Amino acid sequence: MRRFPVVLASLVTGLVTFTAPATAAPEQPELPVVYNALAAISHATLNPGAAPPGANDWSCEPSEEHPNPVVLVHGTLANMTVNWHTLAPLLKNNGYCVFALNFGQEQGALRVGFPGAYPPGGTGPVEGSAAELDAFVDRVLEETDAEEVDIVGHSQGGMMPRHYLKNLGGADEVGKLIGLSPSNHGTTVLGLATLPGAADLLGLTLGDALRQQIRGSEFLTGLNEGGDTVPGVEYTVIQGRYDEVVTPYTSSYLDGPDVDNIVLQDDCGLDLSDHLAVAFSSRALRYVLNALDPEDAVTPPCRPVLPGVGG
Repeated sequence: MRRFPVVLASLVTGLVTFTAPATAAPEQPELPVVYNALAAISHATLNPGAAPPGANDWSCEPSEEHPNPVVLVHGTLANMTVNWHTLAPLLKNNGYCVFALNFGQEQGALRVGFPGAYPPGGTGPVEGSAAELDAFVDRVLEETDAEEVDIVGHSQGGMMPRHYLKNLGGADEVGKLIGLSPSNHGTTVLGLATLPGAADLLGLTLGDALRQQIRGSEFLTGLNEGGDTVPGVEYTVIQGRYDEVVTPYTSSYLDGPDVDNIVLQDDCGLDLSDHLAVAFSSRALRYVLNALDPEDAVTPPCRPVLPGVGG
């Protein structure tokens, strides 16, 4: 009889243990999002060539809300570390699987890159860079079991994927292409590229990709022949009137169905975004979020954005 209380206590303890709710996994804290190019340069200098915060988690599983992983494509003479220091954690905090790559890094080439971009990329021929993007997207799709990705690119990174879409089968793997100050129709570099021999000099000193992005180049003529877009892909261009690299700024625009060309100053005179600041602008990156998820779009508040810095 003395054993009965012991047995009863054991049964009760076991029942309580069995029915107790499991401890919920702690939520991941949000990553810091700093809208400042100087902070990005500092971080990239200390972490050369590293994935930006929030990017390249190959165990990430896309959600039902955001089924397409987002691939970030940096600009000329830059790399993923500095270019996406702000947008990568912003996307991660908003529930996206985010991936970024370094591309167009010429072996043995002595290239002067953007501050903090070591090693610099985006200098090799655009066709080769597009092939690198193709292989990277294939890996993202395989690892995440997604059907498509969405691409966000800055400068050359907004233009180069169009070669992948048009000529490498990318239209079957991409849902949206969003360009921040993309070099879609080339640049005159404030008129300097119109000088005799300037294009060849740029290619010799800064890489083939520079020469190919000059307005009227053989590469861009072929890329844009037959139309700027391909069926099945939605396009967004986010540009500012004060762009001093892609000139005139309207050369970033695309023409075709499923295209939205956005000029940042159309709804905010305080926004002084130039070519660099657009990647660190809270307003420009809000437009990126809107393009990725139009159903939850929010009009960016009008606030100051400093050229060369962001905000």
